[in-house]
Amino acid sequence: MVEHLVNAIRNVDGFPKDGIVFKDITPILADAELFRAAIDLLCATAGGVKVDKIAGIDARGFIFAAAMADRLGAGFVPVRKKGKLPWKCKEAAYALEYGEAAVEIHEDAVLPGEKILLVDDLLATGGTAAAAVELLSGLGAEIVAISFLIELSFLNGREKLGAHPVRSILNF
Repeated sequence: MVEHLVNAIRNVDGFPKDGIVFKDITPILADAELFRAAIDLLCATAGGVKVDKIAGIDARGFIFAAAMADRLGAGFVPVRKKGKLPWKCKEAAYALEYGEAAVEIHEDAVLPGEKILLVDDLLATGGTAAAAVELLSGLGAEIVAISFLIELSFLNGREKLGAHPVRSILNF
């Protein structure tokens, strides 16, 4: 099934800017069998550990994390771009090639000691995921793993994620 997932990913040259080849996962999302397989494989990255919540990174990480939370009987926690959550938030900034951005989480989204699986669609340079780890750790969460459908290994993003287990389904 992994080969089918790889074959479904569309490469889009020059998006969002010249020099980048964007890995478009929408063909996976549009195919019920492939989407189900992606969720199955991502759920397995919990390693059999009972997690309390799945934290999904804005925006494509929400798609996978919410489905995983339902399947695993866990809560869902959104890690959003700054300014998108309606209540009291904690914020963490991270560097982009062209500036800086920030993500936020509600200050009561996780409780100290809760077991969290952090999920996103793609690991590139690791900045967004590292900011999410900072937020979750700052709230006292125990991050059991950080899981991605796709990892662009040549960008070394996992180096920014410390000692946390990083699990990727597809590597490019």
